[in-house]
Amino acid sequence: MNRPLILVAEDDHSLRQGLIDLLEAENYRVCAAPNGREALELYQRLKPDLLLLDVMMPELSGYDLCREVRRHDSDTLIVMLTAKGEEIDKVVGLELGADDYVTKPFGLHELRARVAAVLRRQRKAPSLVDLSSTFIFGLAKIDRKAFTAEREGRRYKLSSRELTLLETFAAAAGEVLSRNDLLNAAWGVDYFGTTRTLDQHIVQLRKKIEVDPAHPAIIETVHGIGYRYKGQHQTDQISFGSKPE
Repeated sequence: MNRPLILVAEDDHSLRQGLIDLLEAENYRVCAAPNGREALELYQRLKPDLLLLDVMMPELSGYDLCREVRRHDSDTLIVMLTAKGEEIDKVVGLELGADDYVTKPFGLHELRARVAAVLRRQRKAPSLVDLSSTFIFGLAKIDRKAFTAEREGRRYKLSSRELTLLETFAAAAGEVLSRNDLLNAAWGVDYFGTTRTLDQHIVQLRKKIEVDPAHPAIIETVHGIGYRYKGQHQTDQISFGSKPE
């Protein structure tokens, strides 16, 4: 099996070199860039397996780079390096399609574990394109192959994580799913993180699914436990083996 290639985009020289040394010691192949523009060029030329992006970089920010990659690539893994205590950094990154984030300052053991966990989840994830192409979720039509949700004439892009959450909810319509259930389904049983990541994904997902995200009627919060998809019709139930209409 080829060793995963990781692109490190970080403008701080000392931190960038430290990340390179850490990842190479874990037997990953590593390429690195001091700014977002060079990182984009490396991504386009080398097609790495994972991007490790600092949010604040000269020429092209981590946000801009994540947005550019996700315009045509939903598979390459992206982990954002965010500022300590800046929750908005995490929310924006997740909304743009990042798979995970690490808050600065971070420990090397945490960074190592998060990178390994994200890569393991990718290897375990089933191919979505082999499933039936569309299904109904609440008032939205979900297109697996296009990674979109269409509701009331508007089309929203979905990240691979958001799509997996929708599939998990639809397969258990009406049932209460714990946060751990949802983390295991969308992030894997070896996820190294907190349920806050899930909650932030749900917030962003509601903006695309709910008529009034501030008062959700489709993905219901069950306090102290998790969430429930309030599917109303038999057609809301997902069929993983069925053929597209």
